[in-house]
Amino acid sequence: MTPAELEAVAVDVAGSAAAFLRGVTGTGEALRTKSSPTDVVTAVDIQSEEFIRGELLRRCPDSSIVGEELADEVGGSGVGWIVDPIDGTVNFLYDLPVFAVSIAATRDGTVVAGAVADVLRGEVFSAALGSGARLDGVPIAAASSDGLAQALVATGFSYHAERRRQQAAALARVLPATRDVRAFGSAALHLCWVANGRCDAFFEHDLRVYDWAAGALIATESGAQVELPNELNDDLVFAASPTIFGPLRELIVG
Repeated sequence: MTPAELEAVAVDVAGSAAAFLRGVTGTGEALRTKSSPTDVVTAVDIQSEEFIRGELLRRCPDSSIVGEELADEVGGSGVGWIVDPIDGTVNFLYDLPVFAVSIAATRDGTVVAGAVADVLRGEVFSAALGSGARLDGVPIAAASSDGLAQALVATGFSYHAERRRQQAAALARVLPATRDVRAFGSAALHLCWVANGRCDAFFEHDLRVYDWAAGALIATESGAQVELPNELNDDLVFAASPTIFGPLRELIVG
């Protein structure tokens, strides 16, 4: 399948999963915790991922799937999927209206397509490698920021106490130098909001690949400059308008 065809699958399945979640919003209860007592999983997370996996395998048999909540599936087709069934589970648990479904498609290990469905707004962001980014099928572009002092920056926080202390130090450097900072609780949506100019930048440490795989491609294809975890930056995910990327990164890394 081409990247455009994989994008279409991701859009369809993410939209269907979002429709399922709209029907159960407000019913979530913490089922268990993962990396820390504040990192929760609900039964709906698992139900959503089971639904997504079933739909992806129906459309693309023999795919590999990496998901947040269930064991990896290994297929032989060369197509893979990276799934976050609810990005923003804590918001979902507290009935706060910012959470999403994130689905990225890979070909031989490279992310080539993705979709992020904003569950309650009913929006679907998507992209295919080399073909730009879209919101509900309409092309989008990252903002051309007037400068760091005018930038609205999004961020998020780890579930681990020591990492939160480090993030607080970075925030203390960024906040005085920018218009303002927002933390809505969904990395996937933060990246998409950079992609269509609702935010000028997003940074967060301690994310997992299912948090950022689709959103990072969407941001990149929109024209944002994107940095992903590597051996040089530890675990930073950072997307910004190219005009502010350099000076903002200096503040983030200290």
